[in-house]
Amino acid sequence: MIYRAVIPAAGRGSRFFPATKAQPKEMLPVVDKPVIQYVVEEAVSAGIEDILIISGKEKRAIEDHFERADGTSESLQELEELANSVNLFYVRQREQKGLGDAVSYAKSFTGDDPFVLLLGDTITLPNCTQQLMQHYERHKTTIIAAEGVSKADISKYGIIAGEQIEGDLFKVENLVEKPAQEDAPSNMAIIGRYVLTSAIFDAIARTQPGVGGEIQLTDALRNLREDALAVIYHGKRYDIGTKMDWIKANVQLFLRDPRYGDDLRSFLRTLE
Repeated sequence: MIYRAVIPAAGRGSRFFPATKAQPKEMLPVVDKPVIQYVVEEAVSAGIEDILIISGKEKRAIEDHFERADGTSESLQELEELANSVNLFYVRQREQKGLGDAVSYAKSFTGDDPFVLLLGDTITLPNCTQQLMQHYERHKTTIIAAEGVSKADISKYGIIAGEQIEGDLFKVENLVEKPAQEDAPSNMAIIGRYVLTSAIFDAIARTQPGVGGEIQLTDALRNLREDALAVIYHGKRYDIGTKMDWIKANVQLFLRDPRYGDDLRSFLRTLE
């Protein structure tokens, strides 16, 4: 069983400046909760007991959010229950050196045990983490969540080339971080959910800086590709990577919410 999760949340969020100049991107609200609360909820509902959040400069608001809250509203009570249902730990990435470097900070937290890695700016419904953990129990190896993306979006993601084993499961043959369309081995994009083994830490240590001069997790995973599997995720992913992505996520999740959906639909019709 997997009981630990790691959530990297150390990025500067520069695409959202000036909104994120003094607050973490992961604290941007989607409906009535910050993005990172959705991510923690996903991990907890999958059975995770211990979570390490890797933060950075000016990220203290994340820790404050999960502290004990004063108030009796239903939403605050839900947050209190969430915070009490999991052990939350924090470590700060000293320099902005890439996702691979951020993950390396989890080595002493996870030890020799497998762990779930969830990016702190992505929401998945239904629970992608639970799906990956089920595959890990069968195969006991690195599991990467992926989905097909349009050609126009290929350069935004790490891309996987793989051989189909069964159904939605692929044997990973290659991984490329943010390739140009003409260089991409496929349109199978990594979507920010992984099950990793302790072998990832040695792989990161052997990885040289790549795209953007940073240590890319995708490059480290290439060193482990002989043992890695990719699973196609068919749920709905809300990537809060850009301002437009954030707006779209809010609109879609407001529409899904029975408290607000009808009113928002009525309002949107007035704009047609």
